[in-house]
Amino acid sequence: MILVFRLLSRLPLAWLHRLGAAAGWLSWLFSPSYRRSMRGNMLLALGEGGARRARAAAIAHAGRQSFELPKIWLRPQDEVAGRVTELSGWELAEAAMRAGRGILYLTPHLGCFEITAQYLSTRAPITVLYRPPKRAWMQTMIEAGRARGQLSIAPADLSGVRALLRALRRGEAVGLLPDQAPRKGEGRWLDFFGRPAYTMTLAARLSESGAAVLMIWAERLPGGAGYRVRLQAPEPPIAGTPAERAQRINRAVERLILQCPEQYLWGYKRYKRPRGAGAPPGGV
Repeated sequence: MILVFRLLSRLPLAWLHRLGAAAGWLSWLFSPSYRRSMRGNMLLALGEGGARRARAAAIAHAGRQSFELPKIWLRPQDEVAGRVTELSGWELAEAAMRAGRGILYLTPHLGCFEITAQYLSTRAPITVLYRPPKRAWMQTMIEAGRARGQLSIAPADLSGVRALLRALRRGEAVGLLPDQAPRKGEGRWLDFFGRPAYTMTLAARLSESGAAVLMIWAERLPGGAGYRVRLQAPEPPIAGTPAERAQRINRAVERLILQCPEQYLWGYKRYKRPRGAGAPPGGV
Protein backbone atom coordinates (compact mmCIF):
# COMPACT_ATOMS: atom_id res chain seq x y z
CA MET A 1 0.00 0.00 0.00
CA ILE A 2 2.89 2.38 0.68
CA LEU A 3 4.11 1.84 -2.89
CA VAL A 4 0.60 2.52 -4.23
CA PHE A 5 0.45 5.75 -2.22
CA ARG A 6 3.82 6.83 -3.58
CA LEU A 7 2.72 6.17 -7.16
CA LEU A 8 -0.56 8.02 -6.68
CA SER A 9 1.25 10.99 -5.15
CA ARG A 10 2.96 11.61 -8.50
CA LEU A 11 -0.30 11.97 -10.41
CA PRO A 12 -1.76 15.43 -11.06
CA LEU A 13 -4.32 16.47 -8.45
CA ALA A 14 -7.01 16.74 -11.13
CA TRP A 15 -6.47 13.08 -12.05
CA LEU A 16 -6.63 12.01 -8.42
CA HIS A 17 -9.90 13.87 -7.99
CA ARG A 18 -11.36 12.16 -11.06
CA LEU A 19 -10.31 8.75 -9.77
CA GLY A 20 -11.64 9.65 -6.35
CA ALA A 21 -15.02 10.71 -7.71
CA ALA A 22 -15.35 7.35 -9.46
CA ALA A 23 -14.36 5.53 -6.26
CA GLY A 24 -16.91 7.55 -4.33
CA TRP A 25 -19.68 6.40 -6.64
CA LEU A 26 -18.52 2.79 -6.44
CA SER A 27 -18.69 2.95 -2.64
CA TRP A 28 -22.19 4.39 -2.85
CA LEU A 29 -23.40 1.76 -5.31
CA PHE A 30 -21.88 -1.33 -3.69
CA SER A 31 -22.11 -0.59 0.05
CA PRO A 32 -25.70 -0.53 1.32
CA SER A 33 -24.61 0.36 4.88
CA TYR A 34 -22.58 3.32 3.64
CA ARG A 35 -25.50 4.41 1.49
CA ARG A 36 -27.95 4.23 4.40
CA SER A 37 -25.63 6.15 6.72
CA MET A 38 -24.99 8.88 4.18
CA ARG A 39 -28.66 9.25 3.27
CA GLY A 40 -29.79 9.35 6.88
CA ASN A 41 -27.22 11.94 7.95
CA MET A 42 -27.97 14.20 4.99
CA LEU A 43 -31.73 14.04 5.50
CA LEU A 44 -31.35 14.89 9.17
CA ALA A 45 -29.19 17.95 8.51
CA LEU A 46 -30.43 19.21 5.15
CA GLY A 47 -33.98 17.98 4.78
CA GLU A 48 -35.30 16.17 1.71
CA GLY A 49 -34.70 19.00 -0.75
CA GLY A 50 -31.24 19.92 0.50
CA ALA A 51 -30.13 16.28 0.62
CA ARG A 52 -31.32 15.71 -2.92
CA ARG A 53 -29.46 18.77 -4.23
CA ALA A 54 -26.17 17.95 -2.46
CA ARG A 55 -26.12 14.14 -2.77
CA ALA A 56 -24.34 13.63 -6.10
CA ALA A 57 -21.60 16.12 -5.32
CA ALA A 58 -21.17 14.74 -1.79
CA ILE A 59 -20.72 11.20 -3.13
CA ALA A 60 -17.95 12.37 -5.48
CA HIS A 61 -16.23 14.57 -2.88
CA ALA A 62 -16.06 11.71 -0.38
CA GLY A 63 -14.00 9.77 -2.89
CA ARG A 64 -11.86 12.77 -3.73
CA GLN A 65 -10.96 13.16 -0.06
CA SER A 66 -9.46 9.67 0.02
CA PHE A 67 -7.56 9.93 -3.27
CA GLU A 68 -5.96 13.29 -2.53
CA LEU A 69 -4.28 11.92 0.62
CA PRO A 70 -1.17 10.62 -1.18
CA LYS A 71 -0.58 14.07 -2.66
CA ILE A 72 -1.08 15.81 0.70
CA TRP A 73 1.02 13.36 2.72
CA LEU A 74 3.89 12.43 0.44
CA ARG A 75 4.74 15.48 -1.64
CA PRO A 76 7.19 18.12 -0.31
CA GLN A 77 5.54 20.43 2.19
CA ASP A 78 6.17 23.60 0.17
CA GLU A 79 4.44 21.97 -2.79
CA VAL A 80 1.48 20.94 -0.62
CA ALA A 81 1.14 24.40 0.94
CA GLY A 82 1.39 25.94 -2.51
CA ARG A 83 -1.89 24.27 -3.47
CA VAL A 84 -3.70 26.70 -1.19
CA THR A 85 -4.60 29.44 -3.64
CA GLU A 86 -6.65 31.65 -1.33
CA LEU A 87 -6.76 32.38 2.40
CA SER A 88 -9.49 34.31 4.20
CA GLY A 89 -9.72 35.24 7.88
CA TRP A 90 -5.99 35.06 8.62
CA GLU A 91 -6.23 38.38 10.45
CA LEU A 92 -8.00 36.48 13.26
CA ALA A 93 -4.96 34.26 13.81
CA GLU A 94 -2.59 37.22 13.54
CA ALA A 95 -4.51 39.09 16.25
CA ALA A 96 -4.26 36.10 18.59
CA MET A 97 -0.53 35.71 17.96
CA ARG A 98 0.12 39.41 18.56
CA ALA A 99 -1.69 39.06 21.90
CA GLY A 100 0.52 36.10 22.83
CA ARG A 101 -2.45 33.72 22.94
CA GLY A 102 -2.46 30.11 21.88
CA ILE A 103 -4.85 29.15 19.10
CA LEU A 104 -7.26 26.21 19.07
CA TYR A 105 -8.04 25.38 15.43
CA LEU A 106 -11.17 23.25 14.99
CA THR A 107 -11.46 21.47 11.64
CA PRO A 108 -14.51 19.26 10.94
CA HIS A 109 -14.65 16.50 8.33
CA LEU A 110 -15.28 19.13 5.68
CA GLY A 111 -13.38 19.68 2.45
CA CYS A 112 -9.69 18.76 2.51
CA PHE A 113 -9.20 18.72 6.26
CA GLU A 114 -5.77 17.11 5.89
CA ILE A 115 -4.23 20.18 4.25
CA THR A 116 -5.19 22.73 6.90
CA ALA A 117 -2.51 21.82 9.46
CA GLN A 118 0.07 21.35 6.71
CA TYR A 119 -0.61 24.85 5.47
CA LEU A 120 -0.80 26.48 8.90
CA SER A 121 2.53 24.92 9.90
CA THR A 122 4.29 26.92 7.18
CA ARG A 123 3.31 30.07 9.10
CA ALA A 124 3.73 29.02 12.76
CA PRO A 125 4.26 25.88 14.89
CA ILE A 126 1.17 23.70 15.36
CA THR A 127 0.48 20.43 17.18
CA VAL A 128 -2.40 18.29 15.94
CA LEU A 129 -4.20 15.44 17.65
CA TYR A 130 -4.53 12.12 15.83
CA ARG A 131 -5.82 8.66 16.61
CA PRO A 132 -3.16 6.02 15.83
CA PRO A 133 -4.49 3.61 13.18
CA LYS A 134 -4.61 -0.15 13.58
CA ARG A 135 -2.58 -0.82 10.42
CA ALA A 136 1.19 -0.32 10.67
CA TRP A 137 1.54 0.92 7.08
CA MET A 138 -1.01 3.66 7.71
CA GLN A 139 0.93 4.74 10.80
CA THR A 140 4.00 5.11 8.59
CA MET A 141 2.04 7.27 6.16
CA ILE A 142 0.66 9.47 8.93
CA GLU A 143 4.09 10.03 10.44
CA ALA A 144 5.60 10.83 7.04
CA GLY A 145 2.77 13.10 5.98
CA ARG A 146 1.84 14.94 9.15
CA ALA A 147 4.93 15.19 11.37
CA ARG A 148 7.30 17.46 9.48
CA GLY A 149 8.64 21.00 9.68
CA GLN A 150 6.74 22.98 12.30
CA LEU A 151 3.94 20.40 12.39
CA SER A 152 3.93 18.01 15.36
CA ILE A 153 1.47 15.19 16.03
CA ALA A 154 0.08 14.06 19.38
CA PRO A 155 -1.70 10.72 19.94
CA ALA A 156 -5.28 10.76 21.22
CA ASP A 157 -4.37 9.71 24.75
CA LEU A 158 -3.30 11.38 27.99
CA SER A 159 0.21 12.09 26.71
CA GLY A 160 -1.25 13.72 23.62
CA VAL A 161 -3.59 15.92 25.64
CA ARG A 162 -0.64 17.05 27.75
CA ALA A 163 1.29 17.89 24.58
CA LEU A 164 -1.61 20.05 23.37
CA LEU A 165 -1.80 21.89 26.69
CA ARG A 166 1.94 22.53 26.70
CA ALA A 167 1.74 23.96 23.18
CA LEU A 168 -1.10 26.30 24.17
CA ARG A 169 0.82 27.48 27.24
CA ARG A 170 3.74 28.35 24.92
CA GLY A 171 1.35 30.49 22.91
CA GLU A 172 1.40 28.06 19.98
CA ALA A 173 -1.44 26.55 17.97
CA VAL A 174 -3.12 23.16 18.26
CA GLY A 175 -5.66 21.50 16.02
CA LEU A 176 -8.22 18.71 16.14
CA LEU A 177 -11.42 17.44 14.52
CA PRO A 178 -14.27 18.35 16.90
CA ASP A 179 -16.81 16.15 15.10
CA GLN A 180 -14.74 12.99 15.53
CA ALA A 181 -16.68 10.38 17.51
CA PRO A 182 -14.81 9.86 20.81
CA ARG A 183 -14.38 6.71 22.86
CA LYS A 184 -16.30 5.89 26.02
CA GLY A 185 -15.55 8.39 28.77
CA GLU A 186 -14.19 10.99 26.35
CA GLY A 187 -17.49 12.62 25.45
CA ARG A 188 -21.11 13.24 26.29
CA TRP A 189 -24.41 13.12 24.41
CA LEU A 190 -25.16 16.52 22.87
CA ASP A 191 -27.36 17.75 20.06
CA PHE A 192 -25.93 17.71 16.53
CA PHE A 193 -28.35 18.58 13.73
CA GLY A 194 -31.29 17.72 15.97
CA ARG A 195 -30.12 14.29 17.13
CA PRO A 196 -27.99 13.26 20.15
CA ALA A 197 -24.40 12.62 19.10
CA TYR A 198 -21.64 11.42 21.42
CA THR A 199 -19.50 14.58 21.36
CA MET A 200 -15.89 14.96 22.43
CA THR A 201 -15.32 17.17 25.46
CA LEU A 202 -11.61 17.72 24.82
CA ALA A 203 -12.14 20.68 22.50
CA ALA A 204 -14.35 22.34 25.11
CA ARG A 205 -11.76 21.74 27.85
CA LEU A 206 -8.96 23.15 25.71
CA SER A 207 -11.04 26.24 25.01
CA GLU A 208 -10.96 26.97 28.76
CA SER A 209 -7.20 27.58 28.53
CA GLY A 210 -7.70 31.13 27.23
CA ALA A 211 -6.71 30.16 23.69
CA ALA A 212 -8.40 31.82 20.74
CA VAL A 213 -10.85 29.37 19.16
CA LEU A 214 -10.97 29.46 15.36
CA MET A 215 -12.95 27.33 12.95
CA ILE A 216 -11.03 26.41 9.80
CA TRP A 217 -11.69 24.38 6.67
CA ALA A 218 -10.21 24.01 3.18
CA GLU A 219 -12.63 24.14 0.26
CA ARG A 220 -11.75 21.79 -2.58
CA LEU A 221 -11.70 23.79 -5.82
CA PRO A 222 -12.95 22.28 -9.09
CA GLY A 223 -10.66 20.80 -11.71
CA GLY A 224 -7.80 20.11 -9.29
CA ALA A 225 -7.18 23.88 -9.04
CA GLY A 226 -6.21 23.64 -5.37
CA TYR A 227 -7.87 24.73 -2.14
CA ARG A 228 -9.35 27.80 -0.52
CA VAL A 229 -8.66 27.96 3.25
CA ARG A 230 -11.24 29.78 5.38
CA LEU A 231 -10.86 30.86 9.01
CA GLN A 232 -13.82 32.04 11.06
CA ALA A 233 -14.49 32.91 14.68
CA PRO A 234 -17.32 30.82 16.16
CA GLU A 235 -20.57 32.68 16.73
CA PRO A 236 -21.57 32.92 19.48
CA PRO A 237 -18.14 32.71 21.14
CA ILE A 238 -17.26 29.48 22.94
CA ALA A 239 -18.09 30.13 26.61
CA GLY A 240 -19.91 28.71 29.63
CA THR A 241 -19.65 25.35 31.35
CA PRO A 242 -17.80 22.48 29.61
CA ALA A 243 -21.13 21.09 28.37
CA GLU A 244 -22.23 24.49 27.09
CA ARG A 245 -18.89 24.98 25.35
CA ALA A 246 -19.11 21.56 23.68
CA GLN A 247 -22.65 22.30 22.50
CA ARG A 248 -21.57 25.67 21.08
CA ILE A 249 -18.75 23.93 19.23
CA ASN A 250 -21.32 21.55 17.72
CA ARG A 251 -23.36 24.56 16.58
CA ALA A 252 -20.26 26.16 15.05
CA VAL A 253 -19.52 22.93 13.19
CA GLU A 254 -23.09 22.79 11.89
CA ARG A 255 -22.83 26.33 10.52
CA LEU A 256 -19.55 25.49 8.79
CA ILE A 257 -21.03 22.37 7.19
CA LEU A 258 -24.04 24.28 5.89
CA GLN A 259 -21.71 26.66 4.05
CA CYS A 260 -20.69 23.79 1.77
CA PRO A 261 -22.69 20.61 2.48
CA GLU A 262 -21.43 19.01 -0.74
CA GLN A 263 -17.95 18.62 0.79
CA TYR A 264 -18.86 17.14 4.17
CA LEU A 265 -18.19 13.44 4.84
CA TRP A 266 -21.82 12.46 5.35
CA GLY A 267 -20.91 8.78 5.41
CA TYR A 268 -18.97 9.26 8.65
CA LYS A 269 -20.75 7.45 11.51
CA ARG A 270 -21.18 10.54 13.64
CA TYR A 271 -24.08 9.10 15.65
CA LYS A 272 -22.57 5.77 16.61
CA ARG A 273 -22.70 4.67 20.24
CA PRO A 274 -19.23 3.92 21.62
CA ARG A 275 -18.81 0.49 23.16
CA GLY A 276 -19.65 0.68 26.85
CA ALA A 277 -21.14 4.19 26.69
CA GLY A 278 -24.58 4.81 28.11
CA ALA A 279 -27.58 5.17 25.84
CA PRO A 280 -28.27 8.63 24.37
CA PRO A 281 -31.23 10.67 25.66
CA GLY A 282 -34.43 9.06 24.48
CA GLY A 283 -32.67 5.72 23.98
CA VAL A 284 -32.06 6.33 20.25
